[in-house]
Amino acid sequence: MEIERLINAATSARERAYAPYSEYRVGAAVLTGNGTIHSGCNVENASYGLTICAERNAICSAVASGDQQFEVIVICTEDGGSPCGACRQVIGEFGNVRVLTIDGRGQVVLDTSLEQLLPDAFRRG
Repeated sequence: MEIERLINAATSARERAYAPYSEYRVGAAVLTGNGTIHSGCNVENASYGLTICAERNAICSAVASGDQQFEVIVICTEDGGSPCGACRQVIGEFGNVRVLTIDGRGQVVLDTSLEQLLPDAFRRG
């Protein structure tokens, strides 16, 4: 099952997060239209504005690999937290993606769509 693979990938990515300042570790995994999974973790920086979120890390990895059609993104945090506004906007760039958040035990906390999380997203033109 693809969702189980995504949950495992997001959980594994979370374990690799670099979060020495907030200690809020996040992992994300995105499933592309061709069935490929790309993962990412948050990477913090002493200059906080330079921190990279896990969701954007996973999406950038996918795009760098030539994938731009996303079906589902799974985000793993200790508490199942929802993506920040910047990540919502970046996810929305690629359409109405299904969004699942899971907690540190791998339990689904939220299963929704990007349009539900960001109903009036900025769109070009």
